[in-house]
Amino acid sequence: MSTETRRAGLPARQTSGSAEPAVWTTELRREDDALDTLAEEWDALAARCRTATFFQASAWQRSWWRHYGHPGALLVVLVRRDGRLVGAGAFRRRGRLGGLTGLGAGLIDYTDVLLDDECADRAAAELAAALPVTRPWQFLELREVHPEAAVQKVYEHWRGSRRRFQDSLCQHLPAVPMDRLLKRLSGKTAQRSRVKLRKIAEAGVRVRPTPVEEVPEALEGLLRLHFLQWQDRGVTPEHRTERFARHLNESTAGLVATGRAAVHQFHLDGQLVAVSLLLLCPATSGLYLYGVHPVLRERLDVAGLLFSAAQDETVGAGIPVFGLLRGQEPYKQRWRPDQLRNQWLLLGPTGVAPAAAVRAALVRGRQAAAHLLRTRFPRLKQALLARGLR
Repeated sequence: MSTETRRAGLPARQTSGSAEPAVWTTELRREDDALDTLAEEWDALAARCRTATFFQASAWQRSWWRHYGHPGALLVVLVRRDGRLVGAGAFRRRGRLGGLTGLGAGLIDYTDVLLDDECADRAAAELAAALPVTRPWQFLELREVHPEAAVQKVYEHWRGSRRRFQDSLCQHLPAVPMDRLLKRLSGKTAQRSRVKLRKIAEAGVRVRPTPVEEVPEALEGLLRLHFLQWQDRGVTPEHRTERFARHLNESTAGLVATGRAAVHQFHLDGQLVAVSLLLLCPATSGLYLYGVHPVLRERLDVAGLLFSAAQDETVGAGIPVFGLLRGQEPYKQRWRPDQLRNQWLLLGPTGVAPAAAVRAALVRGRQAAAHLLRTRFPRLKQALLARGLR
């Protein structure tokens, strides 16, 4: 086991009426099975962190690391108050310059750390002080950070160089019954949507939630239908890999078992015609992935079908927001979703930080190229997106 523990250097804060000040400690865990040994504590902390999403659940992070991580590259930063875990972040090393980044790569829509709501500010300061980004060739880069993510507090406490850029656009809708959601639409669009929903009801599509023991079979059907629906437009290459299938299976089973995900199966005339994966957390849900048979598209409004099931699940769970996650696909835009752009955070050491400066320049260049592609060559951009090149 490779572990480094230190007593936190910030002055202790004694609460009114407390006989003794709290003892703060930080720990760096580098062993490959660190997330497995921390799973129970990790999820207990996630339950006390209001910004935690399904992507910060131990089931998701452990599965991603098992199938995508490289031995020796894991770094877990822990903050404890009187022995209780109150702050945690999982990162991976990449490149020769000593760069750190979050887990998940392009498979997650929200990157974050975990901070206990009762002491989030102090825990963030301790976590920032413990991050091993002290050499000129080191930096921490985090993609897809929500503007209200817990790691934003770490960013504010960071004493070295720091830069913030815009990242992907995420969209969401209020979690309300479909008849109320239709009120967001214009008169003609709302009327057409009502007709489509009526056709779905009359067609007799049966929607069934999947128990955890049936998750592997349901996900096999999801991926099969997903490939089928995209066969003429180019599926995202990673979705075709065995490691993605294994990760999706393992992580989803863990999330379903703990109420953080729901897999819906749709049957029509006795045949499986669609499967969707909806991720759940107290603040938001997220329609992560789905597969639909092309024949169903010819008969019914697929977006209306999937959204109805997802909204019902989200409302039933008492979750206030139905998330559409990243992407601006036309089927999402029809519902006039609210939009919020994620952020791209870059932290470098105090003083001279050439590696962070070089990385920042590369990010600015990439974003300038993306802006040019979006404004000058929109047709080329759409063609690339259709082929999964984004």
